Amino acid sequence: MSPRKTPFLRCALATLLLGSALGAAQAQTAYVSSEKDNALTLIDLKTLTVKGTIPSCKRTRHLQLLPGGKQLMVACTDSNAADVIDLASGKSVRRVPLGEEPEAFDLSPDGKTIYVSNEDEGEASFVDAATGKVLKKVKVGEEPEGVKVSADGKTLYITSEVASLVHVIDTATAKVIKNVKVGQRPRRFALTPDGKELWVTNELDATVSILSTADHSVIGTVKFEVKGARAEDISPVGITMTRDGKRAYVALGKANHVAFVDVASRKVTQLTLVGKRAWNVALDKAEARLFVVNGLSDDLTVIDTQNGKALKTVPVGRVPYGVVIAE
Repeated sequence: MSPRKTPFLRCALATLLLGSALGAAQAQTAYVSSEKDNALTLIDLKTLTVKGTIPSCKRTRHLQLLPGGKQLMVACTDSNAADVIDLASGKSVRRVPLGEEPEAFDLSPDGKTIYVSNEDEGEASFVDAATGKVLKKVKVGEEPEGVKVSADGKTLYITSEVASLVHVIDTATAKVIKNVKVGQRPRRFALTPDGKELWVTNELDATVSILSTADHSVIGTVKFEVKGARAEDISPVGITMTRDGKRAYVALGKANHVAFVDVASRKVTQLTLVGKRAWNVALDKAEARLFVVNGLSDDLTVIDTQNGKALKTVPVGRVPYGVVIAE
């Protein structure tokens, strides 16, 4: 090997190793969106401390990893767009128009289509992820919020907060095939891993409605009660499930608690006190820790899922909304 090439190769190797190290570091991160700061707060999963922020577009809210796990998409309601963040560099790489007032979104299994709830328009939009072109629009009830697509990509579910409905949409035809009455002000969804049940949080009803995906009928309800909390303050919004489908975690809003729910029996097994207005939740890869965004105390609570105890509270941006774990 020529001695002249050695410094160049050493530099290239060092750059490659540095890039890999940065990518690995960014992968061990909880990303928390902040509505008021128009930014993401980055939390180191090992130390549970803030390690930085990433500026984004206006009113950052719902966020989700893109297929492959190398990029993060963030809905920015006041920018009418999504910001796509490269996790390795920690920088925005592009913006995708999402229509008026994008509230939340989900991705088709192949990542090519973004399904968006447009709150002010009362519509669900099908957006081409590559170009940002609106492919289809579906009229739904007022103030659509939650968005969830089935694992096979054939069925889309949208909540209407005002109508207290879940709209069941055929993605091939972009037609509403059924409207399902649930509790008051439905917000977010979780599908059981076998795809047989759809769980829907009802913010003003202190309940979760459980739908059968076979015929989209309501087959059960979980009612929440918190000692010392007024019924109107028990406002479930965020929900997630374990990979085996045995347990669900539900953030109870102004009741400042998270409920552990046994999925089979549909019973609450534990309540854990967190910050003010527990809003959205996410599990780490090992499902050993639950991350809870507290919208009114501007922080995030980390819970040990084995004993249900809070491990740490981490200050984050103003009015935090959602959290995604990258490992």
